[in-house]
Amino acid sequence: MVRTTEERVPAHILERYEAVIGLEVHVQLKTASKIFCSCSTRFGDPPNQNVCPVCLGLPGTLPVLNRRAVELAVRAALALNCQVQPLARFARKNYFYPDLPKGYQISMYELPLARDGWLEVEIDGEVRRIGITRLHLEEDAAKALHEGFPDSDRFTYIDFNRCGVPLIEIVSEPDLRTPAEAQAYLEELRQVLQYIGVSDCNMEEGSLRCDANVSVRLRGATALGTKTEVKNLNSFRYLARALAYEIERQVAVLEQNGRIEQETRLWNLAAGRTEPMRSKEYAHDYRYFPEPDLLPVVIRADWQEQIRSALPELPAARRQRFVTAYGLEPYDARVLTASRELGDFFEATVAAGAPPRAAASWIEVELLRRLNEAGLEVSACRVRPAELAALIERVERGEITAATAKRVFARLFETGQPLEQLLAGEELQQITDAGALEEICRSILAGDPENVARYRAGNAGTLKYFVGQVMRATRGRANPGLVHEILRRLLESA
Repeated sequence: MVRTTEERVPAHILERYEAVIGLEVHVQLKTASKIFCSCSTRFGDPPNQNVCPVCLGLPGTLPVLNRRAVELAVRAALALNCQVQPLARFARKNYFYPDLPKGYQISMYELPLARDGWLEVEIDGEVRRIGITRLHLEEDAAKALHEGFPDSDRFTYIDFNRCGVPLIEIVSEPDLRTPAEAQAYLEELRQVLQYIGVSDCNMEEGSLRCDANVSVRLRGATALGTKTEVKNLNSFRYLARALAYEIERQVAVLEQNGRIEQETRLWNLAAGRTEPMRSKEYAHDYRYFPEPDLLPVVIRADWQEQIRSALPELPAARRQRFVTAYGLEPYDARVLTASRELGDFFEATVAAGAPPRAAASWIEVELLRRLNEAGLEVSACRVRPAELAALIERVERGEITAATAKRVFARLFETGQPLEQLLAGEELQQITDAGALEEICRSILAGDPENVARYRAGNAGTLKYFVGQVMRATRGRANPGLVHEILRRLLESA
């Protein structure tokens, strides 16, 4: 059960301690085939369909390294400011578990692909640099299914489709101090990896998975405390919640003169707590030794530079450019660069003639709201940037009102029809004829003497109500400023 208020560690005691957090992030690379064989990496296929003697570890088979996986791993390393090593080597990580058919995992140990990187993360308005210890390639294990079958209380099922899928593991330095910092780091890391196209980072499908190493120590101390590893963190929110619980648990143990055990713990979502899973292994427990069936990996300097030159503008740089080049607020820049596709859509809209701030407002309010409601990505949107720019231009010139434009945008989003075709089929021209508007205003005032009396008694807010009634009567086509002037004159002329 989740601790009650009475059971929680008092805040003044928690403040005496400092957490030390490092994250191990496993990222599935966006390749068509597995890392050592030609089996498909497609998600969602029937169980045990994408398998072969190599990824099933049958005797006599030999692995063949996927060049595309290496290229994507180098791309990630360069984007994360890592030093790509002149020589990397695969090793066998030996352990016995049902999801590992060979009895070992092919990974990297002493000679990883890259080391000594960093990622800058904005935390509470301050930019902090989080160190990255290493980045290496490895193969994924199969998926153990512990529930969902009639006999799940007695058996675990294994789906080997995922076995052999290429992963990179990104290990951070223990530079994180709070659950919020850890969440911000993981979110920024995910965004970078998506921008550069190495992974879709879909946490629900398991293509981004995170384990957290956490310990606590008294503030001001330099020695590290005993750490635990927390697994099953398959969302940003769960990461923050699990770390908050584990930090508090460790403080409570130390405050009671207990000892923290070095162990692997599992985040139990239903109970809202971490629970012991197994004692934490050390490197020697895995009996690493060089993989005899694979040659060392050498990344030539010219290939590395070719990969570097193909990197796109990264999220942090793009956010800053949106502020300086387009005059956007930092918040708007962050929203518009949330994905590479959304940033591209914004820039294409501006390039088509829309003022940057107006384009930002329409995209953030109208486009994103409708995409969220429909469960769509920007790439599936029927609205083209040039058409949105043309619609914004008509509003800016006063040809149509914002209310009318929103109605047109809704139809544009739903149907994908060309903008000019939609405009031709609507009565959209803004009504600026003062005589016609005065006639409409008089009719509305005559039909509502009660609110007229309220205004004349000093309730100035009633004027906005009447403006809204006129706009509704004209289906948003009336010039709002002119309507406001006419109504005020009529109401005050009695």
